[in-house]
Amino acid sequence: MDVLFTCDPANVNYILSKNFTNYPKGPEFGKIFDILGEGIFSSDGHLWEVQRRTTMSIFNHAQFYDMLQKTVGEKIEKALIPLLDHVSKHGIEVDLQDIFQRLAFDNICSLVLDHDLQSLSLDLPYIPYQKVVPDVEEAMLYRHFVPESIWKLQRWIKSGKEKTLSKARETIDEFLYTCISMKRKQVALKNSEHISAELDLSAAYMELAYKENPENPDKFFRDALVNIMVGARDTTSTALSWFFWLLWKNPRTESKILQEIKTNFNTEDLNNCNLFKKKEEMHKLVYLHAALCESLRLFPPVPLNHKAPKQPDILPSGHRVGKNSKILLSFYSMGRMEDIWGKDCLEFKPERWITEKGDIKHEPSYKFTAFNAGPRACLGKDMAFTQMKILATTIIHRYSIQVVAGHPIVPKGSVILEMKYGFRIRVEKRSEGK
Repeated sequence: MDVLFTCDPANVNYILSKNFTNYPKGPEFGKIFDILGEGIFSSDGHLWEVQRRTTMSIFNHAQFYDMLQKTVGEKIEKALIPLLDHVSKHGIEVDLQDIFQRLAFDNICSLVLDHDLQSLSLDLPYIPYQKVVPDVEEAMLYRHFVPESIWKLQRWIKSGKEKTLSKARETIDEFLYTCISMKRKQVALKNSEHISAELDLSAAYMELAYKENPENPDKFFRDALVNIMVGARDTTSTALSWFFWLLWKNPRTESKILQEIKTNFNTEDLNNCNLFKKKEEMHKLVYLHAALCESLRLFPPVPLNHKAPKQPDILPSGHRVGKNSKILLSFYSMGRMEDIWGKDCLEFKPERWITEKGDIKHEPSYKFTAFNAGPRACLGKDMAFTQMKILATTIIHRYSIQVVAGHPIVPKGSVILEMKYGFRIRVEKRSEGK
């Protein structure tokens, strides 16, 4: 239980960037996050490098943005809007966090597996994978603060959070291996018909699996998939949930975003979900971008980062760290420190992200850590902002979100900063001109 917590930007910059090679995830991370296997979030060295290159080759492709914009737009038009119109018409309470999770899940399944599971629909179907992921993330945090011998004993006797985690793992693996079987048939069909797999991330990982783990390629592919699913589904949905809660608490900010939307888009495009056809259009919504950054500052979806030095070292703060000791970087704390953000650090203030010229103010990643920093900075940052802006623009233009009276909003004790009790809301359709 020898743990060093730090929220010092100098230490964070040193660990994540300047002396990156001495601070891998470490052996204890692999034990705690064993469900991630050897995927991009949990691996080090060669395995991490090849997976990062593979992912970057797809995300940086000239046509990837078009595919993303189309996928998100179609899901909003065919699933999200009909659902919100329905609950608005009938005065039904819904969990907006659950809706965002379903939408993000369907989007990443469409992008990676080329298969829409349609978990976001009027009947909000029960999806076993969806329901067990929060149990996994809660157990992962629990393992950080309980001696390894204790949680391993609980795993052995199938008790407490380890019992829940064991059942969740079975559900996740059943889903993932079914996806792998389905994807293999899909790739074989594309190959037989000479269809390009240039933008197919899962096909690229499948090919990589045979190179890196020829004896058990399915295990490699499974690890890659679970990392991608967690990264794409949970972080974006969590960020959107806190963003809309903050807008509800700060109606002036919502009004300014709504006015910015009306100024930069015509009504026809807004009503037809014909938004951001070109990536450059994203830059028009400066105040929306600022508000999203401010929300991410206060509620980073990944509140902690775990590191372990390969060799003993002395941090810029003067603290000595031993080989393979546990270091936790508290990104949540960093977003709320006067020394970093000033005396108004606890206020939701999008203006802090806008320069005097009206442009976005860029903060160094070791200060604004919502997307990590250094060589392991989040590859999906642009993808996350794209989805969040399309969704935020659509919802703010069409609806007014009201939190159910008395519903508690508190963070969950988890490696992902979800809302503990969900986000119960009522939806009201906006009338024209409001």
